[in-house]
Amino acid sequence: MLGEAEALVVDVNHLDVHGVGYVDVTVAYRDRSTASARLGRESVPENLVPGEQIIVRVAANMIVAIERSPS
Repeated sequence: MLGEAEALVVDVNHLDVHGVGYVDVTVAYRDRSTASARLGRESVPENLVPGEQIIVRVAANMIVAIERSPS
């Protein structure tokens, strides 16, 4: 199942694992549920901060990419 949903960034943490960059992201959906994911830096907008509105792309109920909401 593929889809997308609007969400709010709750937490963002950048890390390197053996020289490869990742971003741990926690998001809150409109129904107040939350989800977390570890994504490659290429799948997350630069300078993402808590409180930012985003679009979450999901596949099989897992977050696979994040993009900024059009404003």
